[in-house]
Amino acid sequence: MPVTSTAPSDRHAGPQVSVRKLVKRYRTRRGDVLALNQVSIDIAQSERVVLLGPSGCGKTTLLRCVAGLEQPDEGEIEINGVTVFSASRGIFIPPEARDVSMMFQSYALWPHMTVAENVGYPLENRPGANRKADGPKVDAALAMVKCEHLRNRYPAQLSGGQQQRIALARAVIANEGLVLFDEPLSNVDAKVREQLRIELVTLQRKLGFAWLYVTHDQTEATAVADRIAVFESGQIAQLGTPNDIYNDPASRYVAEFMGSSNTLAGVLDGHDDGLAVVRSDIGLLKLRSHARAQVGDRVTVMFRPEQLEIRAGLPAAGAVNSFPAKLEASMFLGTCSEHAVEVGPHRLVARSLVTDRFDPNETVSISIQPEHARMFVEAEPR
Repeated sequence: MPVTSTAPSDRHAGPQVSVRKLVKRYRTRRGDVLALNQVSIDIAQSERVVLLGPSGCGKTTLLRCVAGLEQPDEGEIEINGVTVFSASRGIFIPPEARDVSMMFQSYALWPHMTVAENVGYPLENRPGANRKADGPKVDAALAMVKCEHLRNRYPAQLSGGQQQRIALARAVIANEGLVLFDEPLSNVDAKVREQLRIELVTLQRKLGFAWLYVTHDQTEATAVADRIAVFESGQIAQLGTPNDIYNDPASRYVAEFMGSSNTLAGVLDGHDDGLAVVRSDIGLLKLRSHARAQVGDRVTVMFRPEQLEIRAGLPAAGAVNSFPAKLEASMFLGTCSEHAVEVGPHRLVARSLVTDRFDPNETVSISIQPEHARMFVEAEPR
């Protein structure tokens, strides 16, 4: 097993995975449930794509369809240039014949096998397998996850973090092309999770495999992804880099799912010097917006706590998007300080790396730069 990035010479020149108009329905007593609705996505070679969303949004269903554990109702899937599923052509290649490895949330280690036997198990199922010849590959895989000293132990003798590393070694030992991850870090504590995120990304860069990774944790997604697909009700609500999705969300749903936000309701009042002007119950807000809205439309303005500036004293006269506020509480969070302020009928949160100190009930000024606020048009009630 190689320990440096070595793409196979016969690897397909196109996307590692190509999904086209995938539809998956589940039949229930109450009728059909549409788990995937015309989902299309490509994953490039050596690319880390994360499927992010709440429970029941379709992300795990897509992963299982790519793995061959679920059969879609419509659409096509290609892996390394080979069609593994096509509804129109009646193609369905079973999981064991697809060029993928999968790491499950539960790790799925065989309890009666040693660590070395678990890691080497995928090699034993190949034609012409030779356990003696495969021994160095097992050793190399264990070395990559820093678990050489555990080779003769059994899963029950391992910590959660150690089991995760062994499951990862088993997933990549026989496959340099594509690895599927189903919430692989959900069963370890926060400190171990941070360490394993780094190890996962480091190992992926070393070996060069593509991955499709499912999680509901937005912090984890932004840490390990080249691109994130945010799922909503069986569809991809937005696909982009972590920076794009966090700082330029395509919808209110994406903005709320991707982290904390301050939210203000208002009405589009007009435009001034290229800025949208929104009338809210704390005053007029000016912001840069690409949203298609007409004057009089009900809108929601959102901005991140770290984008809300806070200062002692009243705002300067005529300052744009600056408002007086009363401090309710301040909390030191280690890496930053968080301040809750009362602005009219609203409580807003400001987060700053500066450890400014304010007294309870102190009058402060808050402000938001026009480029940091996002406006979303509210749908009419049905």
